[in-house]
Amino acid sequence: MLLLASAVLVLTGMYFARDFFIPVSLAFFLAAVSFPITNWLREHKVPRFFSVMISVLVVVAFLSGVMVVGFLLVNDLAEGDRLEQYGSKLYEAALSGGAQLEQLKIEGAQEEIKKFLTPEQIGNFFKENITSLLGGVIETLKSSFIVLILLVFMLSEARMFGRRFESIVEAQGPNLQRMLSATKDIQKYLGIKTMISIGTGVLAGLLCWAAKVDFPLLWGIVAFALNYIPAIGSIIAGIPPVILALLTHDIKHAAVIALGYLVINGFLGNFLEPALLGRRFGLSTVIVVVSVLFWGFLWGPVGMLLAVPLTMIFKVALDNSRELRWLGVAISQGKNQSPELERQIIKESTQAQKKKEKAQQDSAQQEADAEAAEDAANALTAAGDQ
Repeated sequence: MLLLASAVLVLTGMYFARDFFIPVSLAFFLAAVSFPITNWLREHKVPRFFSVMISVLVVVAFLSGVMVVGFLLVNDLAEGDRLEQYGSKLYEAALSGGAQLEQLKIEGAQEEIKKFLTPEQIGNFFKENITSLLGGVIETLKSSFIVLILLVFMLSEARMFGRRFESIVEAQGPNLQRMLSATKDIQKYLGIKTMISIGTGVLAGLLCWAAKVDFPLLWGIVAFALNYIPAIGSIIAGIPPVILALLTHDIKHAAVIALGYLVINGFLGNFLEPALLGRRFGLSTVIVVVSVLFWGFLWGPVGMLLAVPLTMIFKVALDNSRELRWLGVAISQGKNQSPELERQIIKESTQAQKKKEKAQQDSAQQEADAEAAEDAANALTAAGDQ
């Protein structure tokens, strides 16, 4: 019960302090992706300051280019008359659906649609949501300066973490080597995910361009960004171009787009990505989906973006706890760990528990000795008074 109350308290704090945690998490995400650049430059005798600055400039140039192009495309979509055209076509499709319902002897279907839906309302709905999206992007950019400052310091000290963890162990502190290994795994995950996301965005953009869907570059950027969100991101990215193909062309074009997205995500997401990542991350598919929803509720889109790395860190913490290790097993993918790693986890957990029990015994013995000494002193004082 105390553990549950502590977890609720921690999560509540993370929710209300998200303005602090989100920039730190984003900086960690960018540092993990860009550290290979810094490390490669350092191995080629480039001074640390210039290595970090070059890595940061590469990250800023790439993200700025993507965001500027995406912002201009979305703004062009919102300010032109395309939304009104799409609204009119969607309204006609709704009326056509109402006519089919009337053929099924559902009387007054078209009239009810006309009462609650107009082309102007549909266009305004799209405009309001696009404006809200742009506002959210601008709000996120306000913290970009803090993220960049944190990114510089994280890249500057990234190569020192291993030595610091060894010093902590030498100082009889907790063994954080597995956390270092998990950090390397997260770095590998984010690097491979970035390459897969770029491939997904390029192929999705080319697919939309070949099918003559409006704004193919925009849908490529959307596919790239949402591919970072496991399980559901690629599905969400495919919905707008399919609907747009249905409105501007016909059902055959929409089917081609849907099939193309299924092939792209099926090959890259379900075949190539698992082959590159392997099974070492060990998270159940159900847990991945639940973690996306959970972190999305806690921190919004950034939480969904970082759901897998955050859950991996949480799992490592559970694996290092004897009392909570069963939770780490519960959220794992099954028997995906080698027997040697399992034995190492059990051995380290047992040693940690023995150290904890010995410390408690020593503390209890010291308290008993102190009480005995105090009783003896009181007895001598009482005998002297008599």
